Amino acid sequence: MEEGLAQKTVIRLSQLSKGELGHGLESITITAIQIVDIRHGFLRCLFTVPSTVTDQDGNWHAGAVATLIDTVGATAVYSAAGYVHVSVDFTISFYSTAKIQEEVEIVAKVVGYRGELPCVEVEIRRKGNGELIALGRQWMYLRKNISQVQSKL
Repeated sequence: MEEGLAQKTVIRLSQLSKGELGHGLESITITAIQIVDIRHGFLRCLFTVPSTVTDQDGNWHAGAVATLIDTVGATAVYSAAGYVHVSVDFTISFYSTAKIQEEVEIVAKVVGYRGELPCVEVEIRRKGNGELIALGRQWMYLRKNISQVQSKL
């Protein structure tokens, strides 16, 4: 992976986590995410679950997990393509949950392409014992100019 694209990817994820980029939801759900390893189409991060993304029982909220998977997966695609993209298919399987202040490891990797559609898989595992918490798969459409895409909302 070229050094410039790796640095741009790190900066992009940092901007998302600080609310400087995106819609703000990303910054709430990925606050203090730490990149451990970054390569072409691959991202490994550590994340400590903050209280702001948990439910009344102290469990990591499924919606926050989904947003994190979407954001980290998109960042892995960005590390391969160098520009933004639009999700066209997104599935998540939940196997367990995490509690407030629990540390998890997130691995996102681009696993294939079909034309302009890259597929990324994101695994979230408990850092202590490697137990699988969630597994996401996402197909994205590569789009150099995101302003040309109109939202369905």
